[in-house]
Amino acid sequence: MSTSYTRRGFLGLTSAAALGAGLSACTGGGTSSGGGATQAASNNLRLFTYEGDETIGLLKAQVKKFDEQNGTTTTVDSLPGSGAAVYPDKLRTELLGGKGPDVWRIWGGQIGAPFAKAKQALDLSPYYSKYGWDAKINTQAIGGMTFEGMKAGVPFVSLGIGAWYNKSLFAKAGVSAPPKTYAELEAINDKLVAVGVTPAGLGGKYGWDIMRLFEYLLEHTAGPELHDKLLTGAESWDRPEVVEAFALFKKWQDKKWLPQGALGLDPADIEPAYVQGKTAYTITGPWTEAAAILSAKKSSSAFGNFELPTDKTPARHSGFVEGYMINAKSGNADKAAALIDFIVQPATQKALQVTASTVKGAEPDPKTLPLAAEWAQKYGSNPFYTIQDQAFPKKQADQYFSVQSDLLQGKVAPDAAAKKMQEIVSAWAKS
Repeated sequence: MSTSYTRRGFLGLTSAAALGAGLSACTGGGTSSGGGATQAASNNLRLFTYEGDETIGLLKAQVKKFDEQNGTTTTVDSLPGSGAAVYPDKLRTELLGGKGPDVWRIWGGQIGAPFAKAKQALDLSPYYSKYGWDAKINTQAIGGMTFEGMKAGVPFVSLGIGAWYNKSLFAKAGVSAPPKTYAELEAINDKLVAVGVTPAGLGGKYGWDIMRLFEYLLEHTAGPELHDKLLTGAESWDRPEVVEAFALFKKWQDKKWLPQGALGLDPADIEPAYVQGKTAYTITGPWTEAAAILSAKKSSSAFGNFELPTDKTPARHSGFVEGYMINAKSGNADKAAALIDFIVQPATQKALQVTASTVKGAEPDPKTLPLAAEWAQKYGSNPFYTIQDQAFPKKQADQYFSVQSDLLQGKVAPDAAAKKMQEIVSAWAKS
């Protein structure tokens, strides 16, 4: 999707672009409704992304193909690894300074929403009509990048988060199959620790990686209906189910089910540790097969995946969408849209081994990505709850990460953490 295994997604691009005539008539070249002047039109484009070092070369190679076909020169800049903790602020600063990119990659939900509401992102409805994206892309994913009726982005990936594990380390602990209940997961953790293996490889630097554990625990304690209401502020966080989730979160650290010093670990370093045999599993998405397993020249057959058991009905996992937006002030909106259309072609999505493409006809190939295909077959149709750093705006997500950190450091107790979260979410909901 994204393709950094340090943040959500493994990016795929297209191998062929059909550039339609007369697109400039759709938007007039990207005139901005926001403040400041629209940039001058040219054959130069700039794409800003958070693609990881492992796959940025793939993106640049495909963009080069686009340039060769269209007479453009596209600069690709990336800020990998930090995820939603840094990237949106960097992008916002550039846009406010009048030097923002023509095209940028972004998550949906409350991370992408501010760029649409501030009219920094262009309304892409005319391009949806021109290129037929409504018919080519998953409609639910499009909804994840539609804000107050405005199609502000083109989603190319829709991903689910689960557990990806090292089969040999499970076997070392006497574990023959993935857990079916939360109690079984805890029992597996204890067995792993008993044989000297750290269970879950998660890092607390930037907050979002270790967050995946807490949101899962909250789904387990609160259940689907309450969890969704908590994310919108419709129910109070100051309640027993949230306190229980925070208590379990602390338990995972105290019982050494997380790496020592987890709060200071960079996800880029700890997440692929299950491939290296340093941890038993991690909580991540299907992109990990290409970005961590195959890039390490390991066989996919040595690893497996499973949906974290919540003991609730329906069974759900964490999920999110990612896509591209166009700068409302870009003088090259037509060319930028053509680049996005190039990116969302099935042929290149397949060639770049996109593991959870929104594009019809770009499903993962079980011959080259057997684990990603297995995940899609087993869990791809299951409902998902919005990944929590996409459910909250940037400010509230940062405050949320601070609560997580304080709890694991012993600065606040679970009940105090629940009260603090209620203050954070209530202030946002009221605004």
